[in-house]
Amino acid sequence: MGRVGERIVEGPGRVKTNVVIFPFDLFGGGGAAAGALLLADALREMLADNRREEIATRALAYQDHVKLKEFAFQKQSDYDDWRGKGRQAVRQTWRKGDFLMWVTGNHLGALPVYDELAQDAEGTLVVQFDAHLDIYNLSDCTSELSHGNFLLHCDGRPPPLVNLGHRELLLRPEYIAEYYQRTFPAPELAADADAAVSYLRGVCGKARRVFIDLDCDVFDPAFVPASAHALPFGMAPALVLRFIEEIWSDRVVGVALSEFEPGRDQRDQSLATLVWLLEYLLLKIHEAPESG
Repeated sequence: MGRVGERIVEGPGRVKTNVVIFPFDLFGGGGAAAGALLLADALREMLADNRREEIATRALAYQDHVKLKEFAFQKQSDYDDWRGKGRQAVRQTWRKGDFLMWVTGNHLGALPVYDELAQDAEGTLVVQFDAHLDIYNLSDCTSELSHGNFLLHCDGRPPPLVNLGHRELLLRPEYIAEYYQRTFPAPELAADADAAVSYLRGVCGKARRVFIDLDCDVFDPAFVPASAHALPFGMAPALVLRFIEEIWSDRVVGVALSEFEPGRDQRDQSLATLVWLLEYLLLKIHEAPESG
């Protein structure tokens, strides 16, 4: 079947979407597990509504091609080998050539995906939408595994990373460059988003596979307030959408979504944005013509 994570298409309808709900939120960012579970409920409701609809809609493109798997973290034993269990779910999805939609609690819950990506990093590119660069080594940061340093604990060196929208002001450029191929901080995007678009168009076109990692705190809290570590001067949803459009191709093998904390939401504003985004992605996956 080729290397792990390689998208393999054998004809119309071959690709399925495996939605993995991984409500992990220990070691920082507590409260985001509820967000993953709420998005799972919203997805189930969406699929149920589609099944009840009597008029043909675009949802027919994905309706029968979505499988939802939900992990439970309700007792201590559920956390035993949580990274290994997560990695197995990722590995099984990509071995079948299916698309991975990984919905987790805090950003640390995406570590099993990074662990798997690191095992076959050649030709892989991760495009990360995140207000933070998760390589923190400052004196007031723990050196043990946390949601703020999980990239330092990856099982193997992570694949090349491109960050969009971070608001980091303290980490030195030479330290950032040890882990990130390129970063486009918020001020740079505000001045010239076209430069980032052009760069992404080039590197994504050369990559064998692309993974999109979206931490909700990349959004400006005026648009998506439901993030535990929201920072000002964030990205507008329309700009995130522009980048996704530029990134998108049949090389994209998965998307991760993290750090949605519904307790901080305002009139379900964040929930509505994220549910719309998830359905938009499902249509991108299943409506777009497949190519080798």
